[in-house]
Parts: sequence; C-alpha cells; structure tokens
Amino acid sequence: MVWDARIRRRLKLRDLDTFLAVARSGSMAKAAIQLAVSQPSVSNAIADIERTLGVRLFDRLAQGVELTPYGHALIKSALAVFDDVRQGVQQIEFLADPTAGDLRIGTTDPMIAGILPAILSQLSGRYPRVVFQIMQIPAGTQQVRDLRERHFDLFFGRVMEVMNQDDLMVERLFEDPLFVAASARNPLARRRKITLAEVTKEPWTLPGPNTTIGGYINDMFRACGLDTPPVTIVCNSIQMQRDLLAKGRFLTLFPRSVLRFSARPMSIKVLPIELPALLAPVGIVTLKNRTISPVAQRFIECARRVAKPLA
Repeated sequence: MVWDARIRRRLKLRDLDTFLAVARSGSMAKAAIQLAVSQPSVSNAIADIERTLGVRLFDRLAQGVELTPYGHALIKSALAVFDDVRQGVQQIEFLADPTAGDLRIGTTDPMIAGILPAILSQLSGRYPRVVFQIMQIPAGTQQVRDLRERHFDLFFGRVMEVMNQDDLMVERLFEDPLFVAASARNPLARRRKITLAEVTKEPWTLPGPNTTIGGYINDMFRACGLDTPPVTIVCNSIQMQRDLLAKGRFLTLFPRSVLRFSARPMSIKVLPIELPALLAPVGIVTLKNRTISPVAQRFIECARRVAKPLA
C-alpha cells in the first residue's frame, strides 16, 4: 500500500475517531451510541476507511465486530495520531496563555548587567509560571544568524546596522551612551571638571579592541582627538569591570543603563567628562515572518515601560 495524496486527503480524524470507538466497543451499534450518531453513519465511516486503505479492518460477526490484523496495525497508529494532536493542542494552549510559557531572549552582557534584570523582575513577579531563558550572544552578525535560525525568540540589546534588513523587525527603545566611570573612592570622583585627555594615563579596564564595543570605544577616543589609552586589564565582563572599579584604581566606560540599574550604584561615580554619542541605540529585534507569542508580547510591553525614563 502506498501512502499517497489520495489517502492523506480521504483519511480524516473523524473517521479514525469512529474506527477507535468501534474497536474499543467491539460493536458498531455501541460505537454509534457513544458517538451520538446513527449506526448507518458508523457503518459507512468504517466502509469508507476500508475502501481508502484497500483492506478489511474488522471481521463482521454475529455478536459484533473483531479487529483483523490490518485493524490491529491501524489502531496503534490511530492512538499515536490522537496523542500527537492532543499534545499539539496543549502546546497551542500553552503558547497562547500570556501567564505561562517559555521565552528565549538573546542579549548581551551590558543588558544582563543593567536593565534586563529590572524587566525580568517585574515580569516574573506578575507571571510566575513563565520561564525566561537568557542567552548571552556576542555582538555582531551572530545575533542576526541565531535569530533567523530560531535559537531564541527575540533579541534585546544594541541595534546594530547589520540588523536593518528586510526580514527583521526593529523597535528602538532608548539611546544608551557611554560614561567614564570610577570608584566613589577614586580621587578623580571628587573632581568637578575634568577632560578625557587628563585621564588617559590612568589604569583602565576595557573590552578587547577586536570586539564590536571595543571598536566603538576606539572610534570615540579618535573622535576626541586621542589615542585609546593603554588598557591594564582587557575584559569583556561588566561584572568584572565593576569589581575592578571597586578596588579604587581603575576607570572604565559603562552604558547609562548599567549605571542606572546597577545593583551597587552608590559605589560607582560618573566622571564629568563629555563623550561623543556614537553607539547604536538599544532595542528589540524580532523576525517579521514569525508570530510573536503572548509571553514575548508581555516582555516587549514591560521593556517599553522600564526603558521609558531612558528614552
């Protein structure tokens, strides 16, 4: 027997349901009562399935019906079909429920160290049955590739130029400029006026120059007519940079959102140094041809609220 388009079109779930009812009850009359239909309707449905498959599924006996070997083969598959459909419906209900579900978020270290925990704290309090999977993705083309390959549901972070493509939906939330940051115990923190040129000799901890943010930092210093200062500790982790600042010696560059939402804002001081605004804004990126789940929509709405003071 060949599984072809004719069988796919003619073999319906209703017919399989009728087949299972007859198999369980051992009688077309009893199956008709269970299904609240007439006995001829049940008999015709079974006859249609047998014509479609080209084999007899039941032996008709005086006391009822009995499955043939072909019927026994079909009943296993029919049960599996309904189980798969049941699981699919449950998954749809799960996805359609805005108070439960799973959301995979691709993001970057500055978002994890700053605004993202504030967003997730609000959401998890309102929707405790939602599971948020946070995936830290290096900046650049990998973010777009992973989004297209469905490794995560949305991207939250700086909206790079590479994201301005026809298949991507970009919502810009706020500008997130960099500031020179130091420990509150650093003598520079007591200065009211200071220039970038004055602090180039200080010990710095910055991201590597081969990273996307490192390239922006190099451009920023060049825009000020300066060379990027020699970096004492090359580090891409804001957590480590923050710990180094706490020692009192180091300077670094932190985004405004990290400074605003940091868990230890009193230990860090922003130096009064003006810097050019060269960084891309922070936003949310999704696929245009992909349906947004209710959970993802809740995240986007909450991100807008939390980011509003920065907009």
